[in-house]
Amino acid sequence: MSTEPTSLRLDADAKKAAYAIFDEVGLKPAQAINLFLHQVVLTRGIPFPIAIPNASTLDAMKELDQNSGKHFNNNKEFYDDLGM
Repeated sequence: MSTEPTSLRLDADAKKAAYAIFDEVGLKPAQAINLFLHQVVLTRGIPFPIAIPNASTLDAMKELDQNSGKHFNNNKEFYDDLGM
């Protein structure tokens, strides 16, 4: 496998957080990026779902941002609210 130098502009906060995770799992950043690139090639696309939230999901996200969403202390309360 040949390699070549690459220069990228990255979000500084995302880079710092991602590099910390790479370190936790024992990957160097170049290894993690190569892993991503190989997965793109193998799957012939982005190797994880990318979705645009629909209006209902956006409303729910706004509700949670405003701390006005429903809160549950446990799964039972959640399922009871759903009527299950």
